[in-house]
Amino acid sequence: MTKHSPANRRQFLGSTLAAAAGAATPYFMSWPAFGADASLPKSKNDRFGIGSIGLRYQGSVITRQSLPHGDVVCIADVDKDIGGQAIASFGGTLVEDYRKLLDRKDVDVVLIATPDHWHTKMVIDACRAGKDVYCEKPITLTVDEGKLLRKVVKETGRVVQVGTWQRSDWKFRLACELVRAGRVGKLHTVTVTTSPNPVGGPFEVTKPYANLNWDMWQGQTPDVPYIRERCHYTFRWWYEYSGGQLTDWGAHGIDIAHWGIGCDSSGPLEINGYADVLPNDPNSYNVPPTFQVDYKYAGDVTLKIRCDGRAGILFEGDQGRIFVNRGTVAGKAVDELKDNPLPHEQFKLYGFDNRERPERTGKLDAIVNHMGNFFDCVKARKTPISDLESQHRVATTCHLGNISIRLRRPLKWNPETELFVGDDEANGWLRREQRKKYAIT
Repeated sequence: MTKHSPANRRQFLGSTLAAAAGAATPYFMSWPAFGADASLPKSKNDRFGIGSIGLRYQGSVITRQSLPHGDVVCIADVDKDIGGQAIASFGGTLVEDYRKLLDRKDVDVVLIATPDHWHTKMVIDACRAGKDVYCEKPITLTVDEGKLLRKVVKETGRVVQVGTWQRSDWKFRLACELVRAGRVGKLHTVTVTTSPNPVGGPFEVTKPYANLNWDMWQGQTPDVPYIRERCHYTFRWWYEYSGGQLTDWGAHGIDIAHWGIGCDSSGPLEINGYADVLPNDPNSYNVPPTFQVDYKYAGDVTLKIRCDGRAGILFEGDQGRIFVNRGTVAGKAVDELKDNPLPHEQFKLYGFDNRERPERTGKLDAIVNHMGNFFDCVKARKTPISDLESQHRVATTCHLGNISIRLRRPLKWNPETELFVGDDEANGWLRREQRKKYAIT
């Protein structure tokens, strides 16, 4: 770990809590939490050098969450306006090209919160540069990106944590513990409910503003004229850069579904996606406004993705059901915990210490916090709770749903070979054409 001068703890604690009050993302995982955190630095010199890439929205959130563990020494953003604001908040040096950040020897860990189409290349480049990585979900834009990423992470031995932080929330952990313990009987259906995709456009084509490197922002994707709505937060509603709600909120829900089903290193066998409309105007959002996907898994389990109804995950078995979202976990099995607690041995399913806390009698805490888990694992060289393999499988499941929707037909998938069964056309959708100068290799 690189030695760094410590930031003023009082200043950054104040700004951290102020940001938490206005952040859209719940801040339960932020420092301080439940007293002493074993991942916090032990002395003023025991601090990581942090490089943060992509500081709009979630990038500023995860950067602030990293402050108890290290100091921001470099920030990379292709938008100088955003980068300048980040420097004013976190300090460090600003660069436009993230590769200059990776070249710095004082950067120990890298935080990535760029649009989805940059995730895989940046994680690969960071790992090859000897950095450990925290990256926002979804970890990939295509299935084949995930296969290459898995290979590189294994070769380099780097620690990679994905920002599917619901694994660090006791409510989701508890729901999955109960399902895996058979408290709803034999699991047969999991329903993940998210929101519809926005409808918008056609939008005005303009020149990119002076402080934005539009060419680099586009990265591997096709070079197209600048439209303000293609950039920053609304990139999610363009298939070139993302996959709509299915890869955005859906990635969170599918992650918990997989955790409860117990298929972190596998995936579905059949996929049947449907959408009424597939927009194709080049100047408008082009993900389907409404959609649904049904997946079939081994053990006769069905995973349903829906975009209408109460957001969350519903596990249904032949003896009961459990509903969980960021606000609640509910069901008969939850109510019965007071008189029928889970045995301690059950918690070893996930390899994490089970520590019941007096503030949450009868409720279980997976870990102290998601970012803290990352830094703990960097120090101990262990696998984090949202590890690459499980999150590659989650992203793959999202991509498979979108492929079925866009091909307008059911598909069969082999999770061992990670190929569609007897379907050359569908297998051609596992990758995308990439602009040569930004290609992932």
